[in-house]
Amino acid sequence: MNRYPIWKYLVLAVTLVIAALYTLPNFFGEAPAVQVSSLKAMTKVDESTVGRVEEALKNAGVKAEEVVLDGNSVRARFDTPDNQLRAKDALQKALIPDPSNPTFIVALNLVSRSPTWLRSVHAMPMYLGLDLRGGVHFMLQVDMQAALTKRADSLAGDLRLALREKSLRYEDLVRDGNSVQMRLPDQATANAVERLLQEQFADLQARTSADGAKIRLVASIRPEALRKVQDQALKQNITTLHNRINELGVSEPVIQQQGIDRIVVQLPGVQDTAKAKDILGRTATLEMRLVDESAEARAAEIGGGLVPFNSERFIDREGRPIILKKRVELTGESLTDAQPGFDSQTQQPKVDLTVDAKGGRIMRDVSRENLKKRMAIVLFEKGKGEVLTAPVIQGELGNRFQISGSMSTVEANDLALLLRAGSLAAPMDIIEERTIGPSLGAENIAKGFNSVTWGFVAIVIFMAAYYMLFGLISGLALAVNLLLLVAVLSMLQATLTLPGMAAMALALGMAIDSNVLINERVREELRNGAAPQAAIHAGYERAWATILDSNITTLIAGLALLIFGSGPVRGFAVVHCIGIVTSMFSAVFFSRGLVNLWYGRQKKLKSVSIGTVWRPGASTKP
Repeated sequence: MNRYPIWKYLVLAVTLVIAALYTLPNFFGEAPAVQVSSLKAMTKVDESTVGRVEEALKNAGVKAEEVVLDGNSVRARFDTPDNQLRAKDALQKALIPDPSNPTFIVALNLVSRSPTWLRSVHAMPMYLGLDLRGGVHFMLQVDMQAALTKRADSLAGDLRLALREKSLRYEDLVRDGNSVQMRLPDQATANAVERLLQEQFADLQARTSADGAKIRLVASIRPEALRKVQDQALKQNITTLHNRINELGVSEPVIQQQGIDRIVVQLPGVQDTAKAKDILGRTATLEMRLVDESAEARAAEIGGGLVPFNSERFIDREGRPIILKKRVELTGESLTDAQPGFDSQTQQPKVDLTVDAKGGRIMRDVSRENLKKRMAIVLFEKGKGEVLTAPVIQGELGNRFQISGSMSTVEANDLALLLRAGSLAAPMDIIEERTIGPSLGAENIAKGFNSVTWGFVAIVIFMAAYYMLFGLISGLALAVNLLLLVAVLSMLQATLTLPGMAAMALALGMAIDSNVLINERVREELRNGAAPQAAIHAGYERAWATILDSNITTLIAGLALLIFGSGPVRGFAVVHCIGIVTSMFSAVFFSRGLVNLWYGRQKKLKSVSIGTVWRPGASTKP
């Protein structure tokens, strides 16, 4: 009746081993580290960079505990913050000989001290939030008016080209705020312009008025289109910030919208505030220029001679010089999308580009006049331009065209990412900045850990005193619940914050509630005269429905917090929901396994240790 088959005990044993394995990395703490990552698209971080880092540290007399290549960056771990700072200075001197033209980012960071064998099985510690780990907090204000002005200028240029194509006469076409104004010679022309706006410019709404003998037409951006521009600008800025912050190696950055024009950026573990501000405020622009293929340009590329007039020297992806004409054919402002893919004929990696109407007209004209010539795409950062690619124009281009050639799949993905999110849609200003030191984070961790520990101890003491052996079993089940909760959070690489620790303490109190229901149900069966084995069986079976009902209703509330909440509320909800699921496993499945192991082997069980059991009708004689 109260015996588990061997396979259930094996499931319990394997679950405990896995939970212990993935919980273990959280006890090793974090070490100061220096991270080296690429600042420019042309600079690759690989094993050769690891060698340069090790050599620079050796020459400076700084011993690193570990130097590893982690993704697109190199991380060097140290034993003390003093060695960390010395290493940063040494690496900056060795890797960035020209501070005015840096190729690498050297940033301070914190990394886990977990041993290699744990990392080899992907056992990693939980991410810690800003309030526990320390770091920097920024509030960024997006200049929405600049985004709207940029959109209005683009519409004005597109409208001017459309009017010329339709041979519609106009005077004084100018942008005024979020609208485009012009004077038209007569009502017939005004009607034709209004039809053009309805057909090709759905974002504009027009109104006309008399202006002497002529007609004044004002085309303003619709309110819904204005909101769309603002939303797109905010989303593009958030995407760009994500790409830039990856260079800092932040494990779990928080980048989220606040209000209609603000972005909150939290970087846990980042100690170098100045470097973080430099990365966030970096500007990048794209330009398309024709390659100068004259004899003088070829000579300048090969021999390093004088560059022809109206041309400039740049560096391509292989580090080779390339001469481009100064005239900019198209800028990144016209680029609307860039996606990697494969050529249907050659099956080679490619990048599909999409430009706006104005850019499409420019590309048609340029490509028609320069067939079989090369056009370069140049990325400018901090005034320095680098050639991403310089393909040959194979045919007349339009709004959609592709870049293909000797590219790998990884290079195609990287190029698409750089083209798609290389610049901000609107400028931003840092209006709020806060730094939380590691010491304050350590204090918060200690307080949160103490609250969970003392809450656990108090619950176990009460349960042991009130329910005797069943109370101790409940305490063990509670410990397993905490172990499972931490293990799942570590597996999911969730971010633990102070609200999350509060949810963890709450999960302990709610988890023991299931054991209280079971224990009281067993007591009730014993009071009704049931045999001990039957009472244990009935207690678990009949309490299950109540436990399931109470936990599901609580889980629904937690899911509502998770879906509709944000920030600290969301962090609380994540731990709360996971804690409910693990508590149902530990309180029912695991605790019953212990009870079955202890009492199930006794065929003639006379009593169980579950505290005082009062029976109705029993009396005590003096």
